[in-house]
Amino acid sequence: MGMEQPKAKTPYSLNSKKVADATKAWLQKRGVTTEQIAELVLFLQQKYYPNLTMEECIHNVEQVLTKREVQNAVLTGIQLDILAEQGMLIPELQDMIANDEGLYGVDEILAFSIVNVYGSIGFTNYGYVDKLKPGILEQLNDKSLGPCNTFLDDIVGAIAASASSRIAHRKQAEREKERGEESLDSER
Repeated sequence: MGMEQPKAKTPYSLNSKKVADATKAWLQKRGVTTEQIAELVLFLQQKYYPNLTMEECIHNVEQVLTKREVQNAVLTGIQLDILAEQGMLIPELQDMIANDEGLYGVDEILAFSIVNVYGSIGFTNYGYVDKLKPGILEQLNDKSLGPCNTFLDDIVGAIAASASSRIAHRKQAEREKERGEESLDSER
């Protein structure tokens, strides 16, 4: 008998479209739509831009969701929430995540990885919606509804805050362009 060659392990290769599609699909599976996140964006920005449309908000949420850092945070947070629902985490971590322990701040740290892409406006908007919990955030935070959303509520707030920051930077770039000035803010 001849010795068989071990099968070569296929090298890991990231499929960006697969990750992006999974991000959108898992948000929906967990009960969050792009429109619900866009409503938070409108809530955050309408005071500053009274003519802001829901379509603009949806577009900016979709653009935020194209960022790899955002996709990584969404998928990681949702996975941890699911594992907590299934009781699959180590006991000490299980209790903290399942009960959304107030002194456990890793859910916010994961959200910061999203807003970090969009600067200080993203941070301040995130803190604001995290405190107020309007719209979908109130629903995600309601422990009586069943699913564990310890990470998801912060992630959704961070996506909305990031889209709000993106709008603010783009509107600034539009104003500068109207004045005939060079702008760097349209690149965010």
